[in-house]
Amino acid sequence: MTDLNWYDTLIKPALTPPSGIFTPAWVFLYVSIVVSLLIFITAKTSLSKKEGYIYFGLQILFNILWMPAFFVLHNPALALGVIIILDVLTFMNIREFYKCSKLAGLLLLPYFLWLLFATYLNAGIVFLN
Repeated sequence: MTDLNWYDTLIKPALTPPSGIFTPAWVFLYVSIVVSLLIFITAKTSLSKKEGYIYFGLQILFNILWMPAFFVLHNPALALGVIIILDVLTFMNIREFYKCSKLAGLLLLPYFLWLLFATYLNAGIVFLN
């Protein structure tokens, strides 16, 4: 599904890590996302969790949409739009999770920081190519 040959032909921005970094980073991030969700689900609170679930679902959807936008459609500009929306949704997700469980919110911070870095990489590819 992913076309790494196409990706290899792109001019990439400074600070682009070696391709071997991405898989272990995402494994760590997905584990922290799942743990955060489980903590949120089980958190005892009188607050409504509805918005937390909505933002979580939306950010996961946009996370899934980024890969085909970039690697299947070969459209870094579209992927940049997707990841910017993902950044906002993830920030909102963190805010809502943090209201019910500080730990659930904080566990999403590495994911959010990685997304901001990925946004920089995506934007760099758009502007350099």
